[in-house]
Amino acid sequence: MTDIAAGPTHFRLLSALRAVGPYLRESDCQPGLYLFDCLSVCVDETKSPELREFWGWWLKLERVEQNFVANYSYGKYDEKGQWLDLSVPNNAQPEVERTLDAFHKKIEAVLVTQYGFTISSHQDSVATES
Repeated sequence: MTDIAAGPTHFRLLSALRAVGPYLRESDCQPGLYLFDCLSVCVDETKSPELREFWGWWLKLERVEQNFVANYSYGKYDEKGQWLDLSVPNNAQPEVERTLDAFHKKIEAVLVTQYGFTISSHQDSVATES
């Protein structure tokens, strides 16, 4: 059973998660479910900014009692503003992994150190360094 009422409120968590960086998709979040993404590598910098696509990652972070379950995915952010679950090319992979690992360390610092939560990986999640 999910126990969202214990611990910090949704709005207090949003405030703390917002401070981690520009990754939080605040308008898509709801109590117990937090969404993030990162546009790590531009596919084609010669395109005009509104048509650019990016390689990166997204995260669905779900609270279950005193634990958060992290489900990270890699893919391509297209010109329509949608994430596509595609394999990241070898030349972009190191930067995508670097940004994901750096973010994961920051999110751990907030949730584990500041609030005492635990974080586990969803069975479908790509691996993180920590």
